[in-house]
Amino acid sequence: QVQLDESGGELAQTGGSQRLSCAASGRTFSSYAMGWFRQAPGKEREFVAAISWSAGRQYYADSVKGRFTISRDNAKNTVYLQMNSLKPEDTAVYYCAAAPYGLGYLTDEYKYWGQGTQVTVSS
Repeated sequence: QVQLDESGGELAQTGGSQRLSCAASGRTFSSYAMGWFRQAPGKEREFVAAISWSAGRQYYADSVKGRFTISRDNAKNTVYLQMNSLKPEDTAVYYCAAAPYGLGYLTDEYKYWGQGTQVTVSS
């Protein structure tokens, strides 16, 4: 069992930066691939970024590649999402999630989810 708690979402201006954190409870955090997803009003939840258990591999959605960076600190049971050059279209609730079976970008591959943190980017 893994419990996830996101934080760091706030109001930002276009071109600004923000870092989201996701703190995990449970002794097996380091064995899970971790991902960030987001959901804007009226839209489906979409993949943003994922990182393998060892942090050796990262995947990004094309829409955030070059602007967002996912990282993790297994000693702190925490995964991060550094977001730079923010755009209004990045406005969404951001969720972190844990995948027990490996790195993926589909919601069905993730077993545990946080409650989400709101990111709003003003134009």
